[in-house]
Amino acid sequence: MRGDTGVLLGLLLVALIFGLLIGPRFFRPANLELMARQTVIVCVAALGMTMVIVSGGIDLSVGSIVALSTVVTALLLRMGMDPALAALGALAAAALCGTVNGLLITRLRVVPFIVTLGTMLLVRGAAKGLAEERRIEAPITWLNGLLRTARDGNLGVPAGVWLTIVLAVLVAGVLGYTRFGRHLFAIGSNERTARLCGVRIDRRKLQVYSLSAAFAGLAGVLEFSRLAVGDPTVGVGLELDVIAAVIIGGGSLSGGKGTVLGTVAGAAIMAVIQIGCSQHGLPNWVQQIVTGIIIVIAVALDRWRQAPTR
Repeated sequence: MRGDTGVLLGLLLVALIFGLLIGPRFFRPANLELMARQTVIVCVAALGMTMVIVSGGIDLSVGSIVALSTVVTALLLRMGMDPALAALGALAAAALCGTVNGLLITRLRVVPFIVTLGTMLLVRGAAKGLAEERRIEAPITWLNGLLRTARDGNLGVPAGVWLTIVLAVLVAGVLGYTRFGRHLFAIGSNERTARLCGVRIDRRKLQVYSLSAAFAGLAGVLEFSRLAVGDPTVGVGLELDVIAAVIIGGGSLSGGKGTVLGTVAGAAIMAVIQIGCSQHGLPNWVQQIVTGIIIVIAVALDRWRQAPTR
């Protein structure tokens, strides 16, 4: 719990800093809702990334999968498909990308960084090809309302936020109380020992990369809800925000560590900083510098946590 407490205190500290810089309006309900909506897309993708990083892997293709998911959703809606089926189609396309990642990693014995770096470009190219390198307009459906405030229900909170909370609880339960979760921690802590204990390493890796991609696909559906178009250029660099959210939240690039509560708090920190910088009037390039510094600090903290005590 100490790691979770630390990142929660960090979130509170960052919020208080921007509250002092911007003023009381930073904590108004409408602005808090904006931050929640901003957190959702990174958080959903980071839930899948948490499982990957716990198992000792990494997935650089999530940003491209998000873009592909928006394009597939828009294309299927334009074909007259039911919105629910269009969303499922996007999830299926995303999961297929994750399965390809898992197969390449387990069959070719190539390190995840290199495999997912390649598929990041491959999936982004496929998204641009399907969209003919332009944004795809789609009919308005209930999917477009997932990140809009529900004035007549849901306690005024967008449905997408509630969906994220439910998914976070489910992933926390999977990691903490299932054999699958225990296997992921075992693989990330010591893959050789896990293999000797009878864990089917290749199967678990294939499953976790498919799941991670499915979560990225759902993040893409939520991105489509926000943009109302299929955009093959969206999500560039998103994988860095997602990885940073997991590492800030206590995950380790060496594997074997990570919590859902920490990941959610890490994603919230990223969103608060981005919105705070924007509302304080800082230009985009300053926001990018701040985000880069956060990523460097997150990796440094991970190395510091892994350093042997003397």
